[in-house]
Parts: sequence; C-alpha cells; structure tokens
Amino acid sequence: MTSRRTFLGAMTAGVGAAALGGRSAFAAAGTLPPEVKSSLGAPLGLQLYSLRDDAPKDLPGTLARVRALGIVEVETAGLYDKDVATVRAALDQAGLRCSGSHIGYDRWQKDIPGAVKEAKALGARFATVAWIKGDKAFSREDALRAAGVFNEAGKACAAEGVRLCYHCHGYEFVPSPEGTLFDTIVKNTDPKLVSFEIDVFWAKAGGTDPAKLIASLPGRVPLLHVKDMAKGLTLPPGSSSADNSSNVVVGTGQIDWPAVFRAAKAAGGEIYYIEDESQAVWEQLPKSLAYLSALKP
Repeated sequence: MTSRRTFLGAMTAGVGAAALGGRSAFAAAGTLPPEVKSSLGAPLGLQLYSLRDDAPKDLPGTLARVRALGIVEVETAGLYDKDVATVRAALDQAGLRCSGSHIGYDRWQKDIPGAVKEAKALGARFATVAWIKGDKAFSREDALRAAGVFNEAGKACAAEGVRLCYHCHGYEFVPSPEGTLFDTIVKNTDPKLVSFEIDVFWAKAGGTDPAKLIASLPGRVPLLHVKDMAKGLTLPPGSSSADNSSNVVVGTGQIDWPAVFRAAKAAGGEIYYIEDESQAVWEQLPKSLAYLSALKP
C-alpha cells in the first residue's frame, strides 16, 4: 500500500488557489442526500485517502460523489497540491464537513503552529498523525521521541479547540518494556492532550486484538478507521504493509465488527471513518455503508 508518509509529502504543499469549477449538482439544486444513519453511536464518515487516485484529478467531482453516498463527515489526508482555502471551499461546496485532518509528522516536529492553523482552516476538530516510522525499524527511542512531540503538539491543539490523535499503523505492536511500542507511546503521553485513532485493520495486522486495544483506552479513542481484512490473510506481528486487495467490503472479512463497535461506544467513540485502500473503492464503499447501517453491535 502507498504509505501515508509518501502521500502526505506529495499532497500537502500549497501552490496557490486552483479553480474549483462549478458547484456540485446537489448544492446547485439546493438539495443534498440524507446523511447515512446507523446504530453505532457515532456518525459514519470517510477517510479521503481512500480516494487518493481520484481526488487530485477532480476534487469537486470526487467530493460530490462522496456526498451522494450519504456521507457528511470526512477526514482529509493532504491538500492535493492546493492551498487550504481551496480545499475547504471544495468541501463546503460538496456539503461535506471536515471533522478530522491527517497532517504529516514532520509538520508537527517543525511547525506546530502551522499544522494547527491548517487543521483549523479546514474546520477540523481532530488533527491526526498517521505515520511516524523512519526508514529503519521502529524503536523505543522513536516511540519516546514521538510521545514528546505529541505532548507538545497536543497542548498547542487543545489551546485552539482541536484534539490531537495518533493513528496506529501496525509497526508499533512489537515488544517493549511497557508491553509494546504502542504502549510506550500511550504511557508517555498526557491523556488530556493526546488521543488515538485506532485503525482496526492495522491493529490486527500488527498482532493485537482491535476490540481489546480500544477497550484498554477509555476516553482516548474518539476516532476509528473502519477497514476490513480479507479472510485467510495472516501477517507477521508488527506488520505495516499489505497488498491493496487485502482491503475488503466491511463485514465480509475477518474483523469482529460487533465487538469492535461495542468497545468503541464504551470508549467514547465520536466518529467512525471508513477507509478503503482497495482499487475497487467505489464498488465497495456502498456495500460497506449498507453493512454498517444495518449493524447492531
């Protein structure tokens, strides 16, 4: 899978406002499809990384298709070589609400005020760091360094009404003195300043039980990435890479979704973003939404 680190690096540099074209057909007509509903205790949204192939080519059209599915809440992953005002305008025109934004780790290391400003400009309540691993194996020193960055960034975010989260990615679930390196991050971050977005696929790929992981973090898991893993797929502990075909329609893979959502509701989940990294995203998304809309955990 294309790493978020690579994608964010390519997509976040602003190059000036680009023309958005006309308003979406829905917005122009003054009507929008109803928001998809579920019994999961929090809204269903979409991580726009799912549409990384389409959005750079036609951002307004891609966002209009998202809204046509009944999705309102979205989470960004980069700015598609546009400035933040252009992206915000496209989201607004499509009738989408950017409740969360992924912003690269290097930004939080070098320019916390700028990263917070970007999240605020998009309208995001959550700013999330999705990848902190370098080119070498992820170490305890890396985890401790990241925890320090998160505490500092979390304080700056909180001052602006934004909640900082860290998105797990599989490589953190290897042994450390605290249990795993993910535990190292958890135990060295301030619960009042740093929360977590649990990517269910990567938690399982890393070798942990996603539902138990969520349950172990009461009050610190406002966000999920809802992503199912193909049946029969096994990966070594600490995995953070898998073929795109391993992302399947939610409810058809090996994840115990009722258990995940019971844990998420108990932990205070606020938004559940579907993320589909397959090459059949437009085919799979409606089916995943249908499953989640009918699910009663």
